[in-house]
Amino acid sequence: MIKHANAPSEFEPEFIIGLKTLFEERIAFNQVLGLKITSLRPDQVLARIDMKPELVGHFTHNRLHGGVISAGLDAIGGLAVMAAIGARHMDEPPAQRLQRFGKLGTIDLRIDYLRPGISDHFELRAQVMRLGSRVASTRMEFLGADGKLLSTGVAAYIVS
Repeated sequence: MIKHANAPSEFEPEFIIGLKTLFEERIAFNQVLGLKITSLRPDQVLARIDMKPELVGHFTHNRLHGGVISAGLDAIGGLAVMAAIGARHMDEPPAQRLQRFGKLGTIDLRIDYLRPGISDHFELRAQVMRLGSRVASTRMEFLGADGKLLSTGVAAYIVS
């Protein structure tokens, strides 16, 4: 996890609102998944997906589709990178920092499915392990409502 001596412990409300709008409303696929940010900090981001019929992968068991898990972990990993970039450039106004994510893209993603995705909702969390000038590395977790770890992920994102 990234810890800088001068890293902020919190973001300004303007940055949080802007990043939530970008993530939850402007990225259409996140709307399809029902991804909602529950916590946005420089060192860790949390989100939630509520189970709905459109996300079922195995109808007999009402199990979440593996693609939803993969896409959710990829999205939350990207969000963690956005938060880390935002924290790195706290000297800039929030609106300027929100413009820095145009070149962000996934370059590698690995998901380990540990347990079936059966729950009424799911919690996702991610943190940046390293933020370089060109590439960021993240670690992500996908949990059931009971807190059980269902899947894990690691990813690399291009940042410039």
